[in-house]
Amino acid sequence: MSENRPIIKVEKLEKEFGDGDAKVKVLKGIDLEIHSGEYVIFFGPSGCGKSTLLNCMSGLETPTKGKVYLRGDDLTKMNKKELAEIRNKKIGMIFQQFNVIKSFNVLKNISLPQLLAGVPRKRRAKRAHNLLRMFELDSIANRIPTEISGGQQQRVAIARALANNPWILVVDEPTGSLDSKASEDVMKLIERLNKKSKRTIILVTHNPDYLKYADTVHYMRDGEIEKSKKQRKISSFKEREFEEVKI
Repeated sequence: MSENRPIIKVEKLEKEFGDGDAKVKVLKGIDLEIHSGEYVIFFGPSGCGKSTLLNCMSGLETPTKGKVYLRGDDLTKMNKKELAEIRNKKIGMIFQQFNVIKSFNVLKNISLPQLLAGVPRKRRAKRAHNLLRMFELDSIANRIPTEISGGQQQRVAIARALANNPWILVVDEPTGSLDSKASEDVMKLIERLNKKSKRTIILVTHNPDYLKYADTVHYMRDGEIEKSKKQRKISSFKEREFEEVKI
């Protein structure tokens, strides 16, 4: 496998919603490459198509036309089971709504992806406790989400996204439900995951204050990438290089 090959490649991607005369084209022929270890931000106003693009790249949405390749494998040819496995093991997902399970405590929420992947109980527990320590959640391990703050819930969501040691973190407006202090903490945590743990970060935002974190910014409007700006040079990493790296 070539180190220079993109971790994600998008070719002539289009996405329409609706039927007949009510069809709306949300994405209009997107072409882009994202490389391993890169921190990429898609920036633009609400409704410009950035979240739809994120969903197509992670296999949550099926493109109307075009291709999405993950390390050379065509996601558009995969069935639902194959895509679910990709999202469980190779793409960690973080959303504005924390999507934590309210009936599960913090420890069980973090362990869930490994449970779904069939990881043995002892290994699940070890990984979950390591993540609790990394994200300073030890003291609330047995609490349920309604008993902790929004910032803590988002940290639980990030820890859960890392449970199966994914290559990529896909992050959609991660601070929209947080106050300014918690927002800053979450953005610094995501930056640390990129710089120290070498994860590829793909983040969607409409907040210009966050653009400083990115290696590359794609500016979107009306379903198209208007321009792309390389803010710093990045080095590609082999998959094995971040397997044992701690945050």
